[in-house]
Amino acid sequence: MKCEQFSCITDLLDYLQNKLIISYYCGFDVMKPLPSYWTFDRFLRNTDNDLLKEVMRSQVLELSRLGIIDTSFISLDSTPVAANTHQNNPKSFSKGKFAKDNQPRSDKDCGLGVHTASNQHDERKFEYYWGYKSHVLVDCITGLPIYELTTTANVADSSVALEILSKTNDFLSIKECTFIADKGYDVKEIYNTVHDFYSGDCVIPLNKRNAKSPKKLPSSHPICDAGLAMNKDGRFSDNGRTRQKYCCPFRKSRTSSCPCNHKNWNNGKKNRGCTKYVTIPDDYRLSIDRECITFKRIYALRTESERYNSRFKQTGQERLWVHGINAARNLNTIAHISLLAVAFAAVVTKANYSFRSLKGAMRSA
Repeated sequence: MKCEQFSCITDLLDYLQNKLIISYYCGFDVMKPLPSYWTFDRFLRNTDNDLLKEVMRSQVLELSRLGIIDTSFISLDSTPVAANTHQNNPKSFSKGKFAKDNQPRSDKDCGLGVHTASNQHDERKFEYYWGYKSHVLVDCITGLPIYELTTTANVADSSVALEILSKTNDFLSIKECTFIADKGYDVKEIYNTVHDFYSGDCVIPLNKRNAKSPKKLPSSHPICDAGLAMNKDGRFSDNGRTRQKYCCPFRKSRTSSCPCNHKNWNNGKKNRGCTKYVTIPDDYRLSIDRECITFKRIYALRTESERYNSRFKQTGQERLWVHGINAARNLNTIAHISLLAVAFAAVVTKANYSFRSLKGAMRSA
């Protein structure tokens, strides 16, 4: 079903009934009626997802044994999977369809998520949706999935990153890996875990989180609004980071006044004038040189995650037709299994098509 890119079970049943040779190879008794729609539906709703995860895990291990999948450069990203509800229909004009307390009746498990159209911090293009996320760890060299986790759409990407890395390392070592991700994973705990526990490196852009970068002199002293160099005023630590405080150069002067008449100058306090804070790069996250050519070339490998997400959506997973999180997890895992099966078939049969090309495999067959 996933390889033929059918969007629902009825299309699959029509295909199997018209091509009995395929039904025979799938293991069905062609002398008897094929299973009904509800048999397939119960399979997706009631099957333990851990069983399908084990199938996917065995595929990854076999491809690793053949020298195809490698964990030297791995990338983590998520792709939205819309739930089967009318509230996701862009032609629906019902009020409050994306309100947090307006849970869809057709799917009580799905969550409210936000899908951004760009990773640039200065672009505000986004859209809400009810559904799930498929978090996929990808080998950046081959573009094949290593591990997959399906969550509700309201789960932050960074909150499941360490769980995915840990479960991947349980069956396939990721020691000394290079972990590549977008700025949504710019969390200090991820940096420290990859660096200290897995002895790896992180290639993640810095998420400024609406922080403003003050203008600085070559001596690293920031410049105040009046264009003057500010003075150091001690340093302090909070939330695991060390910050250097800078103050107005005329803070304690009795004769001089602020050239720009800053709002904090005439505050009636002893320490007057503006203050600025600069974080001192004393941890691994801030010590990474993100302007060097090596960082940029390695980060360019993250496009393999985008390419794989595109192939994943081509299997019909952009919008679900099932209901419930267990059925969503099973359908997502089956889609990843089918794409790994195409790669495995290309390697074993030494076919003349790319093991990433689903259409190439179909033409070859």
